[in-house]
Amino acid sequence: MAGRRAGRLRPRTLLAGLGGLAGLVALVGAAALVLGGGPAAGPAGTGGRWVLPGGGAGDQGVPAGPAASAGWPSSGPGRFAPAAGQTPVRGADGPVRRYQVLVEQGTGQDADAFAATVDEALGDPRSWIASGELRVQRVAEAADADFTVYLATPVTSERMCALGGLSTERYTSCRLPGQVIINLARWMEAVPDYGAPLAVYRSYVVNHEVGHEFGELHEACPGPGQAAPVMQQQTYGLDGCVANAWPYLDGDRYAGEPIPGV
Repeated sequence: MAGRRAGRLRPRTLLAGLGGLAGLVALVGAAALVLGGGPAAGPAGTGGRWVLPGGGAGDQGVPAGPAASAGWPSSGPGRFAPAAGQTPVRGADGPVRRYQVLVEQGTGQDADAFAATVDEALGDPRSWIASGELRVQRVAEAADADFTVYLATPVTSERMCALGGLSTERYTSCRLPGQVIINLARWMEAVPDYGAPLAVYRSYVVNHEVGHEFGELHEACPGPGQAAPVMQQQTYGLDGCVANAWPYLDGDRYAGEPIPGV
C-alpha cells in the first residue's frame, strides 16, 4: 500500500535513469546540441540566447510555424531565450539547488512569464523544499545554475530528449542530467481526461521532471480515488487516481510504490 509518509528525499543520483558513463555521454551530447558550444552569434542585443546546430527548420517533414488548430508551433528554430533576473532562495534548510529557465524562441511564450510559473511551482511549500533537505533559487546565468528548465516545441524537445536515449514521441516532457525539458504542447493543453485545470498540470509536470533531477523515480497510483503521486506518470493516465501536483500533502511526503527501473 502507498500513501503519505514522513519520508526524506532519496539521495540524488546525477545519472539516474541513464546509467553511469552513458548518462555522462548523453549530457555532453545534449549540451552540444542545445547550447551549440556557447552563445550563438546573432544581432546585437541577443546575448544569452542559445541555438541548436543547424536549427531553423526542425526535422524534415514536420511543418514549422503554428499548429493548424492549437495556435502554438509544433517545431521551432532551436534558439532559446533566458528569463531575466533571479529569485530569492526558497526553502528552510539544505543546500541550494539553482536553476536557469530558457524558452524556445518563436513559441509565443514569454520567458519571464514561464519562469514565474516554474518559480511558483518549485517555491510552493508543498513542493520539494518541504523536505527541509534542499532549497531552490532561479538564477539568470548558466554558469550559476545546477540545472536548466527548458520550454521547447515538440520537435525540439524530442531531439533533445533523444540524445539521452529517451523517446518522447514529441508528446511528453523529459529530464536528462542537468536538463528539465518541458514539451510546449503539454504546457499549452495538458492531456485528455486529466480532470483538473491546466494550472494543476503545469505545476505537476514541473515538479515531476524536477523530481527526477532530485533523484526521484516513478511511482504507481495507490488506488482508485486517491491522489496521484507527483512521480506517477500522470501524462499517460491517472489509473483511477485523482490529479495531484505536489510531492508533499499536509506536510508529509506523499508517494506511491516505486516502479523499478522506470
